[in-house]
Amino acid sequence: MSAPRPVTLFTGQWADLPLEELAAKAALWGYDGLELACWGDHFEVQAALANPRYCDGRRELLARHGLRVHAISNHLVGQAVCDRIDERHRAILPARIWGDGDPEGVRRRAAREMADTARAAARLGASVVNGFTGSSIWHLLYSFPPVPPAWIDDGYRDFADRWSPILDVFAEHGVDFALEVHPTEIAFDTASTERALEAISRHPAFHLNFDPSHLAYQGLDPAAFVRRFGDRIRHVHIKDVWWSGRDAEAGVFGGHTEFGDPRRHWDFRSPGRGRVDFEAIIRALNRIGYRGPLSVEWEDSGMDREHGAREACAFVRTLDFPPARTAFDAAFTD
Repeated sequence: MSAPRPVTLFTGQWADLPLEELAAKAALWGYDGLELACWGDHFEVQAALANPRYCDGRRELLARHGLRVHAISNHLVGQAVCDRIDERHRAILPARIWGDGDPEGVRRRAAREMADTARAAARLGASVVNGFTGSSIWHLLYSFPPVPPAWIDDGYRDFADRWSPILDVFAEHGVDFALEVHPTEIAFDTASTERALEAISRHPAFHLNFDPSHLAYQGLDPAAFVRRFGDRIRHVHIKDVWWSGRDAEAGVFGGHTEFGDPRRHWDFRSPGRGRVDFEAIIRALNRIGYRGPLSVEWEDSGMDREHGAREACAFVRTLDFPPARTAFDAAFTD
């Protein structure tokens, strides 16, 4: 029988806690490992490159609590590679990446940092870096005034021009970049994911971090997405989402409301408390042969996060099951 998939916790929503403190909590909650965010003190890219002992120290810290690292994530810096930079990015970027705020300078520094993230991941022994790409055309999502198709073509060309050299570094170091398909990214649904892959000629280092929550509230079938892109899925987030019937006041676009606002059509929920069909997803993951981590990305505006993280770990363990090794009626066949 196949070993259970490791259950890990993405640390991005916990970056206010020192890694030592979070690791102790995660072990107590029952996790097998952590997906380390490249912010807070959890994993520092430049420290990993400058200090030969840094990565050993991260691994040893986790090992003291019986934890391992399977992936790191650099969503925040990745977002700036293709984005139309404005003052909002200053809040999510390290000061050395923001610099003087000149948009093209920010994008170029972010690109260098993402290439360095591949090098740092290789030193840590992590084979996957999850993250965002940003998008120069997200603001053109709703085509009115009508958007010339050439503008969208230009956006995908910009993505390819900026990310192909970064992906070459990933390939050189044997690390995969896994885009989390997500609103505001160059790929945010099935159609745009296919177009992103085409734009970079299916670069061998470009893969996907599958997160069903960002597909489900858009009306897409997450299990179908797994089947469509099974050869590109290198990492999986377990995150749930709830969506309403017809009584919402803020629709799919959010109505300029904050997460947790009761008027919303959709909101993130602790795993098992939303409407994502996780059994269908596990069956799809079994079909494509995915045996990597099931990483809890915990977000729920209405629940205490420590309660939620503990509950989520237990939920994922009951959710996972290995694929069949033989047909159930094999005893009746020659």
